[in-house]
Amino acid sequence: MRELRICNPARLNALDDALLRELGGALDLAVKEGVRALLLRGDGDRAFSAGYDLNQLPGATAADPLPDAVLEATLQKLDALPMPVVALVNGHAFGGGLELAARCDVRVGIAGSKLGMPPAKLGIVYAPRGLARFWALLGPSMARRLFLTGEPLTAEQAHHQGLLDELHPDLEAAERAARSLAGTMAANAPLAVSGTRRIFAAFEASLLSAIDAPEMAQLRREAFASEDASEGRAAFLEKRVPKFVGR
Repeated sequence: MRELRICNPARLNALDDALLRELGGALDLAVKEGVRALLLRGDGDRAFSAGYDLNQLPGATAADPLPDAVLEATLQKLDALPMPVVALVNGHAFGGGLELAARCDVRVGIAGSKLGMPPAKLGIVYAPRGLARFWALLGPSMARRLFLTGEPLTAEQAHHQGLLDELHPDLEAAERAARSLAGTMAANAPLAVSGTRRIFAAFEASLLSAIDAPEMAQLRREAFASEDASEGRAAFLEKRVPKFVGR
């Protein structure tokens, strides 16, 4: 079993392209070295990840490539791993950071944390594959609530809804549980584990096949390029309430 950390503590482990490429390289190395299970966590004791760093999102037009391509490539690499991954959600998790945890096989959380998806508050249409993942984990009603309100769930609500598989009172207890789960998975037959993961991935692929249409990518590009998206990012960075105009 190997432990990987999302390490950007000055920004609550926010994800940027350099960090995501480094994580992708660590995943490749784990495959090359035959690691049997991974434990993914945030550095420190405050946050798993605050999400994609908004400073990484430049202005865009509706014709530009989507600016979160590195995040999506890393998420797909995580999906394709032969070994299982346990997420230790050791604090708050938002946006792309929460999806990173959701793409793991099992999630262990800590009481008092908040888990949220704020793209609607930022003028952004979230990636269809990410929406589908939360639709499957939470069910249609709670997934709609999470994304359309932009309001976070408490760790207790996330556990009740199945977004967290286990909830522990403190970091020490959560670490023990996450490492125990990863160790149990690592002790199983590697071919059986990797084969099972590939079958699960095939199930998901069949569900996702209808959502990669070009018009869905265009919806996201138009939202990224909108005045509201610029206003949402500025308001977040300036810690004020955004003023959306619908264009």
